[in-house]
Amino acid sequence: MTGIRGSRGVGKTTLIRQYIKQKYGTQAGEALYCTLDSMYFTNHTLLELAENFHLMGGKHLFLDEVHKYPTWSCELKEIIDLYPDMRITFSGSSLIQILNADADLSRRVLSYDMEGLSFREFLHFYKGIKLPAHKLSDILSSPYEICKEINVVCRPQPMFDEYLRVGYYPFYDGNADEYYSRIENVVNFIIDQEMTLFCGVEPSYTRRIKALLLYLAQNVPYEVNIAKLAKYLELNKHTILSYLDSLNRAELLHLLYSDNKSVTKMQKPDKIYLHNPNLFYAIGQQNMIGTIWECFVVNQLSAVHSVEYGKKTGDFLIDGIITLEVGGQGKTFDQIADIPNSYILTDKMEFPVGKKLPLWIVGLTY
Repeated sequence: MTGIRGSRGVGKTTLIRQYIKQKYGTQAGEALYCTLDSMYFTNHTLLELAENFHLMGGKHLFLDEVHKYPTWSCELKEIIDLYPDMRITFSGSSLIQILNADADLSRRVLSYDMEGLSFREFLHFYKGIKLPAHKLSDILSSPYEICKEINVVCRPQPMFDEYLRVGYYPFYDGNADEYYSRIENVVNFIIDQEMTLFCGVEPSYTRRIKALLLYLAQNVPYEVNIAKLAKYLELNKHTILSYLDSLNRAELLHLLYSDNKSVTKMQKPDKIYLHNPNLFYAIGQQNMIGTIWECFVVNQLSAVHSVEYGKKTGDFLIDGIITLEVGGQGKTFDQIADIPNSYILTDKMEFPVGKKLPLWIVGLTY
């Protein structure tokens, strides 16, 4: 089995259906796509579906929105045991627990987390510019060669500015107002439906969570004062921490800590960002460009690296060894001058100058 988790709107359904079309064509036969919130499952089981599909010679079962089916993990385990020659691909919310579900799927499933579009994927998806992904170590050691490669095929800066506004979700169609409206719909669905289903949030409290998210959207990067948040929302501190953790797992926020190795459950984060830059334009403050740059770095690098809040030693510490400072063209090395393995990421640059690199270059890591 292959499991794909991801936030609503990142393109899981589209990815699956495009794969089916490319791999199996449009004729009925070896592959079957089903969404588990279909009315079919009000009086049929997933096990019945798999049995009938197998009897008809089916080989690859694609199951979308598995979190809408209460006993999905137990029945998938039974299907694989009964029909070991059948391949299963399923997708679900970023909040579902694949390895800690009701049934033990740890030895039966390859699990993947699907992110929204990176800057590199945005160039490919929207602009038709295909570029290779680069490891962060290669970006830091050979930035000039990578920048030269990109500047041959495009001018990256205006496209980067566009990415920050409308590039993370793969459903932008040229109308920014409609795009932001769709993002708001995604946010509302996650809070109203998925957090009540998976995080134990009472439906009557979803308005409080939206108020919390809106407050953070207008005040990030937020150096966390839990007592202030609790007073503002008229909730206790433990509930606030629980909601922050849920919003982080739902991929609406990024919670940063100064030491990821010692983080304990319900520990107060050191800094909070919205999950991706497009959320600022949809629900936050569009004039907080410095914060949007920092959000971009956290979003892109946290997909494949450990990102910690740097406190007094730069903005971010990556994998415990790389210090990054983020800012405009006038940003200097004063704050990180004596820190080894430190770099500045700067807007409005096409080529690096020493250890000062273009900000957009970290968007090429996936």
